[in-house]
Amino acid sequence: MAWHGEPLVGFDLETTGTDPLEARIVTAAVVQVGERDPLELRFWLADPGVHIPEQASAIHGISSERAATEGRPAPEVADEIARTLCGHWQRGIPVVAYNAAFDLTLLAAELRRHDLPSLSDRLDGRSIGPVIDPYTIDRAVDRFRKGKRTLQAVSAEYGTPLDGAHDAIADAVAAVRVARALARRHPQVAKLDPEELHQHQVRWYAQWAQDFQEFLRRKGTADASIDTSWPLRDLTPATR
Repeated sequence: MAWHGEPLVGFDLETTGTDPLEARIVTAAVVQVGERDPLELRFWLADPGVHIPEQASAIHGISSERAATEGRPAPEVADEIARTLCGHWQRGIPVVAYNAAFDLTLLAAELRRHDLPSLSDRLDGRSIGPVIDPYTIDRAVDRFRKGKRTLQAVSAEYGTPLDGAHDAIADAVAAVRVARALARRHPQVAKLDPEELHQHQVRWYAQWAQDFQEFLRRKGTADASIDTSWPLRDLTPATR
């Protein structure tokens, strides 16, 4: 059976901001999804240890006060998320994350910030994966489609339901549903095994990043620099 007919694990973070090297985890979900329905769910609410900006709270609905009162310590949450994801990878189950380079880089930065073992360390030194990122795949296989590429927009494009956008659980499940719909529409994606698809995404993302960087420079941003690495960006600028 092709990968999209097997159980997949959806992963999503809701955070304090949009910079994965500086933002902190607020909520997280890791959901194992069968062919139709969720099979297993882990959800976390963290106390990020910093103020949650109002614009972020307006998106995911978690205030600083609620996070401080109900949330668990950030190091515990980051450690458990990493342990859960690596457990699935060790069992050979792909992790699906929409815009994976954001969520996985942010998680990696949190692990580093709290002096916790990295994702690679937890996998005995090997690279993470396989990761399936519908955002990266959709941009590669339907490059010239007009319109937004948000999870909501792409869910609508592929006819998959998304109820409660910007809820970590809903977004994690929606990412899996979009990944499956992508594979059904695009046979060249379905025929790859998860490891092959992972490596294709590495190349697709690098090509997109290079093209986008050249576009920005043509538009006058001479010093534009877009990280070409996927699914983890360079953590060098990250602060503790």
